Amino acid sequence: MTDRTRRSTAQPDTGTARLRKERTTAHTPARITRLEPNEVFVFGSNAGGMHGGGAARTAYEKFGAVWGQANGLQGQSYGIDTMSGLRVLASEVSGFLGFAREHPHLTFLVTEIGCGIAGYRPKQIAPFFADVPPNVVLPATFDR
Repeated sequence: MTDRTRRSTAQPDTGTARLRKERTTAHTPARITRLEPNEVFVFGSNAGGMHGGGAARTAYEKFGAVWGQANGLQGQSYGIDTMSGLRVLASEVSGFLGFAREHPHLTFLVTEIGCGIAGYRPKQIAPFFADVPPNVVLPATFDR
């Protein structure tokens, strides 16, 4: 586990194996300003990949998101279209989770996708992340 993930327990950091063991207690921090080489910043995007605000802007300015690319891996970021309706968002999250399972050597730090400009509440988005692999870290607001 990195110093950018918070745990609800006050135990010392013992690495990725600990994160996998305690997956349910690790959370993405509210603000991410740097990443380790094996970490990926997961953000909400619009269908046009115009990363002008919120986490999308951070992904573009700091983590290699590509202007005009809405979804998928982009540098050290991964875009999920959150602006084209809940059905599209659910499909995008499903595709992302498949990608995360295929890349267990990476740790994916999911931001509060869909809960900013897209206007959804965490309780609407959290169910899409019901079955996450151990290398996906969610914001505390997605806990159910």
